[in-house]
Amino acid sequence: MRAREPDADGFVDRGGVKLHWERFGHDEPTLLLLPTWTVVHARFWKAQIPYLARHFRVVTYDGPGNGRSDRPLDPGPYGYEEEARAAAAVLDATGTGRAVAVSLSMGAQWALWLMANRPERLLGSVFIGPAIDLGLMDGDVEDTFDEPYTSTEGWARYNRYYWLDHYQDFLEFFFAQCFSEAHSTKQVEDAVGWGLETSPEVLIAEHAGPEPDGATARDWCARSTCPVLVIHGDDDQVVAPRHGRALAEATGGTLVVLGGAGHIPNARDPVKVNRLIADFARSLPATEPR
Repeated sequence: MRAREPDADGFVDRGGVKLHWERFGHDEPTLLLLPTWTVVHARFWKAQIPYLARHFRVVTYDGPGNGRSDRPLDPGPYGYEEEARAAAAVLDATGTGRAVAVSLSMGAQWALWLMANRPERLLGSVFIGPAIDLGLMDGDVEDTFDEPYTSTEGWARYNRYYWLDHYQDFLEFFFAQCFSEAHSTKQVEDAVGWGLETSPEVLIAEHAGPEPDGATARDWCARSTCPVLVIHGDDDQVVAPRHGRALAEATGGTLVVLGGAGHIPNARDPVKVNRLIADFARSLPATEPR
């Protein structure tokens, strides 16, 4: 049982990889709620859809690797450009000319690609806890992903071999970091369940896909012209708040810092985040009819 069932759904075929999309509501503008890291699927937006669909047209989809989409083990579909082009294909499939992109964490990469390379498709962009490297990532985490693990503590668990040996333990650790707020048991349990719907082999394939470097991301920011809102929790244990601040500065966007919030505030404080998204969408120039 879901609080809001979709008004329409379907699939987009991207080179033999099927991606499942859903549409809710009818009022413009359209909000494109982008996927994030494949460890979860589109249900991570479940606290946004019922409210936003009462006021806007909302499109979501499962990225490759989870939900009702295919689970390729080839890194190709998980590269940032292919992920962004898949988002544009979902806009086409749903009859959407322009939309407000809303992204969480890793989804910032394809949102920013669209801003720079398909500006005619976006009215604006909302970033929540953006995981995008503007040249500030060096030193955040030592990269031992492809080395046999010698520790099972903390972020040492972000390791391909650990995932293969102890996948559920990694999920429980990771989502405990995402939800640093007290009383987050329900959100952690939901996210671990979504993570168990995919596999460590899929996440390893995604990790091998290309990611933009700092110079590329800064170039995208310089070429972007649409309005931007960045939302970042000041207790984010996954992506340090300085990254959200840097993205807001680089795009000329507005930064909203949520006191006491972790990496996924849309799940822990949906009322505040939903209102921020809605107010931002209402502030944009009206879109043309579809």
